[in-house]
Amino acid sequence: MDGISDVAVGVKRGSDELSSYSKTISGTNGMSDGASTGSDSKKLKVDAAPSRVLHIRKVPSEVSDAELISLGLPFGKVTNILTLKGKNQAFLEMGTEEAAITMVNYYNSVPLFVRNMPVFIQYSNHKELKTDGSNQPTRAVPALSTVPSLGSDVQEVLAAGTSPVLRIIIDNLFYPVTLDVLQQIFSKFGTVMKIITFTKNNQFQALLQYSEPAHAQQAKRALDCQNIYNSCCTLHIDFSKLVNLNVKYNNDKSRDYTRPELPAGDGQHSLDPTVAAALSKDNSLLGALNPLSAAAAVAAAAGRVAHAGQAGSNGVLLVSNLNEEMVTPQSLFTLFGVYGDVQRVKILYNKKDSALVQMSDCNQAQLAMSHLNEQKMYGNVIRVTLSKHQTVALPRDGLDMQGLTKDYTNSSLHRFKKPGSKNFQNIFPPSATLHLSNIPQNVTEDDLELLFTNTGGTVKAFKFFQDRKMALIQMSTVEEATQALIDLHNYSMGGNQHLRVSFSTSTI
Repeated sequence: MDGISDVAVGVKRGSDELSSYSKTISGTNGMSDGASTGSDSKKLKVDAAPSRVLHIRKVPSEVSDAELISLGLPFGKVTNILTLKGKNQAFLEMGTEEAAITMVNYYNSVPLFVRNMPVFIQYSNHKELKTDGSNQPTRAVPALSTVPSLGSDVQEVLAAGTSPVLRIIIDNLFYPVTLDVLQQIFSKFGTVMKIITFTKNNQFQALLQYSEPAHAQQAKRALDCQNIYNSCCTLHIDFSKLVNLNVKYNNDKSRDYTRPELPAGDGQHSLDPTVAAALSKDNSLLGALNPLSAAAAVAAAAGRVAHAGQAGSNGVLLVSNLNEEMVTPQSLFTLFGVYGDVQRVKILYNKKDSALVQMSDCNQAQLAMSHLNEQKMYGNVIRVTLSKHQTVALPRDGLDMQGLTKDYTNSSLHRFKKPGSKNFQNIFPPSATLHLSNIPQNVTEDDLELLFTNTGGTVKAFKFFQDRKMALIQMSTVEEATQALIDLHNYSMGGNQHLRVSFSTSTI
């Protein structure tokens, strides 16, 4: 025997147990580091002393060196690797013994699967892997040899894979991708610590930091080139050169989930303290790696995305328990229009406490349903579900005398008709605080407070932004804020200026 196969033949076993175990594999060609080549039922456990060289068994033959290295990167630097393809084994050399111990302890408690096959890790009897600078391994006992040069893909993993920070570029941004959407999707693969979003070269981008590099590795493998929503919002993920993000503010653009007390920054929407506390508590738990496929993981994370076969191409919602004395197609158009472009509204003729609302697609329907179901509208807790109807039919001319059906297909008030609009980044659940924009320069705080009081609510707080074109106004309840939004969104302020009203996560 020569080459790698000869290396372990002369390795002295330090105990009777090891000697005995060695006999069980005598007659097999090549090396063994306490590994059985027989069935799992014939394996004997070998307790080798800790070493920074780890022996990996039952490695699927198609696994690359880069994949094996990525197993070790979360625990520390990987300095060398030797794979024995014919024997489905490998040796991984960690930078320190402490890193190797941590890795073995972790995978002893969490079963390791590579390419859906169970893989086993234990300490090697060898203390290092040596390279002789040629294309052939060095024969060395007790040290073990390996091929000298690592491939470019392996070098890339070693260089970039140590960072827990991912750089995310989102193409085809036709639907909202907020901080919360990113956090929900990526937290399926581990604990998300920080997120920063920004626009560069006319592309929406984000930096996302995990608590562990392993989580970043897993997320990149699963989510790169996947769509958040059907056929759009495509994720392109790389490792960042940064290893830590410095987040100064918790608002629409950045968030540190470990520090919910951070300020919002001037003129920015802040994270509601109760939401921040809940997120911080939730993120204190170590997120387990999600075994779902990438597509399923994305759909599971973004509950507002239609699952395959659930809604199909259906964008029609059934809204029930409406206040039939107060509700109108226009009020439903305005409220549901916060979450998508409403195409048609039909209040049912024989059941006027129910209505059909047709959104532009099923994703917007899911988004509206997730935010408006069981919210109060005109004193009633409304129910929002997916309808069996594929579209809302328009009545024949002259048959809708009560004006119960309206077609808004060509409405100029659609918030999301422009792809990539900033409105996609400002979609929030109903809240007591409203964000106002397009305010004329001559309008005062008193003017706005009086306007909103006339909707039947009580103004609790008000704050102009620095440019006075935008403001935050806080009503006493979510129901009052919802009513104010319905009454005052697109309200004429004179001079061909119309007030724009949205829900906000800020508090004043």
